[in-house]
Amino acid sequence: MDADNNYCVDVIGFNPTERLLLSSIFGLAARRSPSFVQRDPGAPKPVDLYLVDGDDPVAMNEFQAVRSRFAAPAVLVGASNQGTGLPVTPRPIQWARLLQCFDDALQAGVQPALGRSGAPGAAAGEYEKTMVLRRTSTKPPAPKVAPKAAPAPARPAPRPKQISDAVLVVDDNATVRKFMESKLAPFGFSADFAETGEQAVGMTGTKEYTCVFLDVVLPGIDGYQVCKLIKANKQAVRKTAVVMLTGRTSPFDKLRGSLAGCDEYLTKPVDENRLLEVVAKFLPGIRAAA
Repeated sequence: MDADNNYCVDVIGFNPTERLLLSSIFGLAARRSPSFVQRDPGAPKPVDLYLVDGDDPVAMNEFQAVRSRFAAPAVLVGASNQGTGLPVTPRPIQWARLLQCFDDALQAGVQPALGRSGAPGAAAGEYEKTMVLRRTSTKPPAPKVAPKAAPAPARPAPRPKQISDAVLVVDDNATVRKFMESKLAPFGFSADFAETGEQAVGMTGTKEYTCVFLDVVLPGIDGYQVCKLIKANKQAVRKTAVVMLTGRTSPFDKLRGSLAGCDEYLTKPVDENRLLEVVAKFLPGIRAAA
């Protein structure tokens, strides 16, 4: 972990579709504190964590090779941990579950080393020695303090990243609002909530939102009308993405959403990975990180 409170994750294996999903996940994970960033193969930054496609024998062999040179905690994605003793999360990849695995793996520290068979090997002691050297080598020796000298002031802990993206969720269903709040909160979004179309129009008129998640069926004016009113603001056309959030799935309803000016159409119940894709698509900070 560097001074910016970032953990560097080396991603090994995975198909192109999963790689795209992981890019979005790391874009969101960069907003957390501590945060996770995907390792750039050409960068000298050391690895803090391995993420490995556990169902791919080629990826597992590559992982064993690189981990024999540099030890770090690891998380597998797949049907099982292949008898390695490593933590595993199943497919399909769910971003909240994956990030929790990252947190758990880092708290547990370095897991047993892998032998050629995939089981914990005799080189575990060498791996642990590598981690001890790595941890201690980054710490400067403690300065000698003269008797009765005043102690040096403690260094302040790294401050969490300050995120400015504001999101508005418009839905008269408390369960949906709670779901959206739980998915957005861990990543530092400034989220507001409205229960009616009129309320949403008033809030977008007084505050600039990066993204508005908008239900179609609302008390009073419906979501299509709200979308038109939001997009009538020239500033909003450029800066505010409107995502329709509805149980209506017919092509006609989607066409009405497009004609109203919406940027994306999400259907209920909301799939977590689909929500992640949409958030990564429309929030500028996420697009840059991803």
